[in-house]
Amino acid sequence: MNPFSSTGSTGSARASVDQELKQLERRVDELVALVSQLQEENRALRQRQDSMMTERATLLQKNEQVRARVEAMIGRLKAMEHNA
Repeated sequence: MNPFSSTGSTGSARASVDQELKQLERRVDELVALVSQLQEENRALRQRQDSMMTERATLLQKNEQVRARVEAMIGRLKAMEHNA
């Protein structure tokens, strides 16, 4: 029996194929939306990472400045102690 003949079973086979295609189309739409969401999240995470790297560099620089100032103070205190 030919599934594409003009009998009544052709209509149900076509309806089944149409339903499967609609399900596939919905799934593809869901995947496209998910990819879009993941791209946006990825962009936001990269931006946050860049911001945190900049903040880290600033904090390291400040830490080095504080260390130098503390070492200078310790040196002055030792010099004052030695002179006293």
